[in-house]
Amino acid sequence: MMRIFELTRDFPSEEKYALTDQIRRSSRSVCANLAEAWRKRRYKAAFVSKLNDAESEAAETQVHVEIAFRHRYLRQEAFYELDDAYDKILAQIVKMIDHADRWVIKSPEAVHRA
Repeated sequence: MMRIFELTRDFPSEEKYALTDQIRRSSRSVCANLAEAWRKRRYKAAFVSKLNDAESEAAETQVHVEIAFRHRYLRQEAFYELDDAYDKILAQIVKMIDHADRWVIKSPEAVHRA
């Protein structure tokens, strides 16, 4: 996320209320949704729901990165760096969704019943 903020400082001023704000908002939202998911891991459905939100925001950020690259606001190296980072973030989020049971906090009653 901090890399996004660093790189968007150089975006054209006419993008301030468009692409710059959007890419910053979505990159922040990835982190915020992951934090919310972590705090909701007592409830599998709530945990997975927030992870799905994080996945959507990460995918949105990745699209904004590509748009910035295609408009030549980002150099190729920065684009590849961010695109690869978001590919990895998305892969980890999907893995957490697919294996949510590993992350969900089991209630003491559920542990004793098992």
